[in-house]
Amino acid sequence: MKHDSACCSGGDDRTMSRRELLAQAGRGIGSVALASMLGDSRLFAEGMAGMPTLPHFRPRARRAIWLFPAGAPSQIDTWDYKPKLHEMFGKDLPGSVRGNQRLTTMTSTQKSFPVAPSLFKFVQAGQSGTWVSELFPWTAKVVDQLAVVRSLHTEAINHEPATIAVNTGNQLPGRPCLGSWLSYGLGSMNENLPTFVVMTSTYTNKSNVQALSARMWSSGFLPARHSGVSVRGAGDPVLYLSDPDGVDRETRRRMLDGVQALNERQAEALHDPETETRIAQYEMAFRMQASVPELTDVSGEPESVLGLYGAEVHKPGTFAANCLLARRMIERGVRFVQIYHRGWDSHTNLPHQHRLQANDTDQACYGLITDLLQRGLLEDTL
Repeated sequence: MKHDSACCSGGDDRTMSRRELLAQAGRGIGSVALASMLGDSRLFAEGMAGMPTLPHFRPRARRAIWLFPAGAPSQIDTWDYKPKLHEMFGKDLPGSVRGNQRLTTMTSTQKSFPVAPSLFKFVQAGQSGTWVSELFPWTAKVVDQLAVVRSLHTEAINHEPATIAVNTGNQLPGRPCLGSWLSYGLGSMNENLPTFVVMTSTYTNKSNVQALSARMWSSGFLPARHSGVSVRGAGDPVLYLSDPDGVDRETRRRMLDGVQALNERQAEALHDPETETRIAQYEMAFRMQASVPELTDVSGEPESVLGLYGAEVHKPGTFAANCLLARRMIERGVRFVQIYHRGWDSHTNLPHQHRLQANDTDQACYGLITDLLQRGLLEDTL
């Protein structure tokens, strides 16, 4: 890979092969992960040669839960309070605001772009006084536990490229997503459960629903074992987890041993990393037959906890039920949990559709944050 810019190469026209680049990047990620797991303060304080110095304090986060409202909720209706828009109502959007932004095909033929404010009221909540939309009265109660970042921006103007970019850092598919990088860099905390789990939730607004594909939780060019494992709300939580009819567990074990023996011979002959991944995945699947049913059985949760998440928590596959499962997962050592909730691409009847979507998610978000806080898990969970 050739450096085209003097600011990047320091004027030294050197080249770096793809193999060298990946090797250097892998060493950097591995050293940071090792420092995190071993608690080596010297590595954190001094940094690594050729890398930016890490903070003088040790990062606390060991796991993460990512709540992903797919379809792009309107920022001015949710968390980005813009009172000035009321003064500008009906006026054409100033060129200083629009700049050179590209337009979608839906708006490219418009001759004017009149400004419209949010249809929802905002209130200042918590000791921080953070402005919160009336759509989220429950989340407003825990707003002091949140960090609201309003500086994010993107060049993507369509859903699929934008969603891929948010997950992987690039609009083009084929790169590892965030959960895969964390799995690769930090490893597993429970050998009987996946490091990275994905759940897709039911949703109320059925109009303009954007599709989701496995590329959003793909490991890209990393080994496939770092891809997200999909956990479902109906049937087997993980596909083919149950033994087939007429096959007992001992027979399943013998079948797996036979397949693994063939895979090991293949791996020894070809040294194919994906064969090694397949071996590990088969073993994980067998162990999950015992760990996943216990994980998804919420019958032992007290009503005081279930009540935090709202009535929908009793319906498998809802956003509330998935939030509760996310808490149970990170308790048991799952490193990264991602929960998708679709239906946020509202084009018409915004007051009605936005309220439907917020009703699906608001109390569940409050319940998850409160549950984590009460258990002390919020101290090391993003």
